[in-house]
Amino acid sequence: MSLPFQQAQFLKSAGSLQDFPEDTGAEVAFCGRSNAGKSSTINAICRQKNLARTSKTPGRTQLINFFKLDGDTRLIDLPGYGYAKAPAHIQHQWQSLMESYLVHRRALCGLILLMDIRHPLTEVDWTMIRWSKHYKLALHILLTKADKVNRNAMAKSLTRVTSEMEQRGFHAGTQIFSATQRVGIAQAQEKISAWVSQTLDPN
Repeated sequence: MSLPFQQAQFLKSAGSLQDFPEDTGAEVAFCGRSNAGKSSTINAICRQKNLARTSKTPGRTQLINFFKLDGDTRLIDLPGYGYAKAPAHIQHQWQSLMESYLVHRRALCGLILLMDIRHPLTEVDWTMIRWSKHYKLALHILLTKADKVNRNAMAKSLTRVTSEMEQRGFHAGTQIFSATQRVGIAQAQEKISAWVSQTLDPN
């Protein structure tokens, strides 16, 4: 099953559990630190320039953004976490909103965790990794902004993340990704399509 990523459309933004679309079908959520490049990644995967709004100011995504693919399939842009300049009460609101989605959303079938390839596995990243394991949610890691480092640094970062995940008993696919140079797009698309297919047609 290959999803029509290029047909993705913005569905709605939600600031509370009550604002979420109907909890049916299959959803794949993108999460990561505020500077990990979530919006650029979603745009690259869907091969659209302005589907998800990008900003040079980290932490601008304060709502959960829903994007519709075909039928009852959606991609989700979660608020970025770990942005120190946001006021404490705003950070708490973001955290509560994310937890409401991650804990209660039955349609959620997989989590794409973005990490800047230069600064992977921060403590807040580990929190998301532990959460995904606790709730038995499929996890796939994108090491973003690969265009910022050379091939040797890419390989070292990929090896480090894979090794540390295994040492701590976590299982997740991990790949190199660059929205700018369009590296890793097909691999990410295949992972998302596989999750959705398994959810909608488990047999």
